[in-house]
Amino acid sequence: MTQAPDMQDMHSLEVFRHYDRNHWRLSGLPLRSVDTALVKPEYVTLVKSAVMGESNVIAAVHGFLNEFADDYDFSAFAVIWGYQEVQHHYAFTSWLQAVGETVDNRAVAAMRAPYDPGTTPSATLATNIISELTVNHVYRAVSAWVDEPVLKELLLRASRDEAGHAREFRHFAAKRLEAHPEEIPSVLETLYFYTSDDKIRHPVGVFKAGLDELAESETIDTGFELFLDTVAGAGELDELQGKIRRTFGSLTGYDTSSNRAVRRALATALG
Repeated sequence: MTQAPDMQDMHSLEVFRHYDRNHWRLSGLPLRSVDTALVKPEYVTLVKSAVMGESNVIAAVHGFLNEFADDYDFSAFAVIWGYQEVQHHYAFTSWLQAVGETVDNRAVAAMRAPYDPGTTPSATLATNIISELTVNHVYRAVSAWVDEPVLKELLLRASRDEAGHAREFRHFAAKRLEAHPEEIPSVLETLYFYTSDDKIRHPVGVFKAGLDELAESETIDTGFELFLDTVAGAGELDELQGKIRRTFGSLTGYDTSSNRAVRRALATALG
């Protein structure tokens, strides 16, 4: 069993202090002031898709606590992270209610089953770095695109949260790889899988696709497709994937600037 670190060495304590000082509250959103005249059908579709993505938090926390049962520090962070993601889920749901829309809770409930562990714990952390960087980018871009002020502010707040989450998952991934460098190939494989084509791949879409309960519901992929078709500017996907690759380059110490470079890095790491 891994020895628990002294409390002063727990990164999650610093994360908790930061969130305790700076985190926003759902009660601070002026939901009664939503300007329904500015709401477009595309906004509703995007927000319903966000709800479906954020609702996977319970499955993810369940998986984290099982896979990292010997790591109190990361497990504590996972709980803090989970609270924020539940807040995003319910904040987006509350905005939908304010504009007279409903959420398909049957579809939400279908997302509850926990994720299987990754090929390695480092691969699990790497997957979540990609998840957070992706939604950070998309939320920020959509915030600049929408006209309804409350939704604009909500998206911007959620985007900032996701940027912080990506930073913390990277911290724990770096710590894990320092102790287990043999897991680097699994991290590179994860990067290649999620950035090797011309669409947005997200873990929720990969692992939760095909559920019968989602047949009549928006999914996170619905939102990404609408984003690429309607919101994203020229080169937006390249910008997102470039951000992800740079993060993985700094994490692994390899050149990950292109698909070819990632394949070469993987071959070298497998040695």
